[in-house]
Amino acid sequence: MKATQRDFAASAPKAVRQCGVFFFCGQDEAGASMAADRIAAMLDDPGERVELSGAELRRDPVRLGDEARSTSLFGGNRHILIRANGDEAHDALKILLETKDAGEGAACPVLIVAGAATDKSRTAKLLEPRDDCLVAMFYPPDLAAVTSTVRQMADAAGVRLGGDLAERIARSSGLDVRLAQSEVTKLATFLDASAQAPRTADAEALDAIGAKTEEDGFMPLVNAVLSGEVSRLAGELKRMRDLSLNPVGLLLAFERRAAQLAQLAAKVGPRGDVAALLEQETRARRIFFRDKRDLAVQLRRWQGRRLERLVQRLVALHRTLMSNNQSAEILLAQELAEIARAASDKR
Repeated sequence: MKATQRDFAASAPKAVRQCGVFFFCGQDEAGASMAADRIAAMLDDPGERVELSGAELRRDPVRLGDEARSTSLFGGNRHILIRANGDEAHDALKILLETKDAGEGAACPVLIVAGAATDKSRTAKLLEPRDDCLVAMFYPPDLAAVTSTVRQMADAAGVRLGGDLAERIARSSGLDVRLAQSEVTKLATFLDASAQAPRTADAEALDAIGAKTEEDGFMPLVNAVLSGEVSRLAGELKRMRDLSLNPVGLLLAFERRAAQLAQLAAKVGPRGDVAALLEQETRARRIFFRDKRDLAVQLRRWQGRRLERLVQRLVALHRTLMSNNQSAEILLAQELAEIARAASDKR
């Protein structure tokens, strides 16, 4: 069974009834994570959540089956959430499905969020042909899509939100739907809004909850680093510390921009017209007009193998930050300095 972010919402109820394994992949890690949370919330009795890493299952693939057939500490239900990189969970899932097919007992629902994996990965090819498994692919979001999602979030929360404010939330969250959901939830709480008692939001309410504008958020640092503007780096890193920007959230903004660059680079080709492509994408509202200059610079800095290595480096850094929470800010600053120096080399 297969879905993308376009039809996931429609296919989710059927998937919950029919599937026991859910594989969320693609470059939109935030969208994949939210989809996993949505499936978990739709389970009849999700029970205890057991979290495993892909690295753990790569070392011990049999462990997944043991965990999936166990009950919680107090005898209740459970579900398993795996955060993996690429095909780390492939062997564990293969063993789990083989034992299920052999009739060796029922397993609890298993949800996998796989960064750096696609619907062409080994794991996706293992699961997609099966009726009891869902493979959901999440492509990089664009501004229009996230703005529309923000409005849907607001409608569900009882917040009447104009297009300009929805776009502001989308941009301030760096197109991360999880951060956008947090802002909408705060706005609903501030306005005392609910689906039964809707309230209208305005710019003053958005300012009051502390929602950052694009100038106060992640993108100035993202653009300074990926454009190779080394002279701005010290000031932007100081701003990161002063505003206590979340290191993982900031890194996700870098990953989304790298994914966007990869998507645009594939469209423009090695000798295409960058300016013409960006003008076309802006008219189609797939990119914001204020981003055109930065994207033009970055598309010329990051091409081919350099862009591939950047994506790989960001994925590796994500894993490092997740395992070193206390040193995340220092590790991130060091790596961003290296990337900025690499981008400043225009060869």
